[in-house]
Amino acid sequence: MKKFLGDDFLLSSNIAKRLYHDYAEGIPIVDYHCHIDPVEIADDRQYESITDVWLGGDHYKWRAMRWNGIPERLITGDGDPYLKFEAWAKTIPNLIGNPLYHWTHLELKRYFGIDEPLSSQNAPYVYKTCNERLSRPDMTVRGIIHKSNVKLICTTDDPVDCLSVHARIASDPSCQVKILPAFRPDKAIAIQKPEFMEYIKKLGEASGLSIGSFKDLQHALKCQIDFFAKNGCMVSDHALETCVYEEATEDELDAILGKGLAGHSVTSCESDAFQTAVLKFLAGEYASRGWVMQLHFGCIRNNSSTMFKKLGSDTGFDAIDDTPNSRKLSRLLNAFESNDALPKMVLYSLNPADNAIIATVAGCFQTDSPSTSRIQMGSAWWFNDHRAGIKKHLTDLSNIGMLASFIGMLTDSRSYLSYTRHEYFRRILCDFLGRLVENGEYPNDMKMLGIIVKDICYYNAVRFFNFGI
Repeated sequence: MKKFLGDDFLLSSNIAKRLYHDYAEGIPIVDYHCHIDPVEIADDRQYESITDVWLGGDHYKWRAMRWNGIPERLITGDGDPYLKFEAWAKTIPNLIGNPLYHWTHLELKRYFGIDEPLSSQNAPYVYKTCNERLSRPDMTVRGIIHKSNVKLICTTDDPVDCLSVHARIASDPSCQVKILPAFRPDKAIAIQKPEFMEYIKKLGEASGLSIGSFKDLQHALKCQIDFFAKNGCMVSDHALETCVYEEATEDELDAILGKGLAGHSVTSCESDAFQTAVLKFLAGEYASRGWVMQLHFGCIRNNSSTMFKKLGSDTGFDAIDDTPNSRKLSRLLNAFESNDALPKMVLYSLNPADNAIIATVAGCFQTDSPSTSRIQMGSAWWFNDHRAGIKKHLTDLSNIGMLASFIGMLTDSRSYLSYTRHEYFRRILCDFLGRLVENGEYPNDMKMLGIIVKDICYYNAVRFFNFGI
């Protein structure tokens, strides 16, 4: 029986152990997509308690605590910080098989030197020990990033953001990690949302333009893209409920936008046509600058209207969608390519059944690209970043596409302790490759295997995004 979270955790063969310890373990991290607040990096925040770090914004944990019958007061409410921590400690022993169990204990071990399972019995000791450790000078936000061997972070930023925080970080020589903004124009595309009208006013103010037509909207978005580019941005991100593709003329687009600006509802067909047109325009802008365009889809958001009214979005009430995406995804990428405006892309679906769809569609649009695998199958995302989901992703990508050019893991997190997810992914990756060798499906060529591991863990992403680090 193996030791819990021992040196060879998740590594089932000697080849897997060698790949991880010799090639993956010490390589740096590039976190090209996350939701951390750059203000905390600029201020080099010092957390007061482990409750702030763990439960301040982690809807993964919030969902698990609800499963365990914890009252909302001790999850997102005004409960005492220790009682919230104790509620998580009460929950964690029941999460057998859940990645949260592994991530929690990897974080305790790597950042706090605690090598025992968390429970309600040892909660007082763990709480005290973690808080004492967090009070040390080397455990500020930047200290945690440094300990995690993170070289670059891309935050998630709205087009109307003035990026003053990023400018402050960039001008601070004491900040050793590269922090770049990522362009996230979801609110400018979501014409079906009731807040669209007010948002377009903000976009007009940010760009210094009056938006009354579709051309005006394009000019405003281009203005903000230029502004983001001057601040180091080279990545965009889009969250779509499902893939969209619907054609419309410019006159039709003006009419649809007019309805949105007047606060009137649009039909689903009109919404799809508008979103398609904006995405086509943006793809061209990204392609001309060498930016990477990320598309996230396959999610039903805010399923509980009751809790959405109380807590808002991103609070743990989203689910996997099963809407077919293959035809619309294919037509969207084909439209980009036909306009000579196909940027490098990363495609993610929350539905693991879409893995083969993404891989096969991606394979249709790799021709004559200066970038290896310019259409990437994004990592196992959100509800899929567990052992089975990551293994399925690696299996599907290797069966259909090219695993060796994969850009690897991201945190997609709001917590600075989440970098242990990269360790978790790397161990699963090395075990997956080790099994192929053990089964005689790939030669025991450690030089080539080592290159593949290091590329997937770090170098592929650096090259793909042109990060220059």
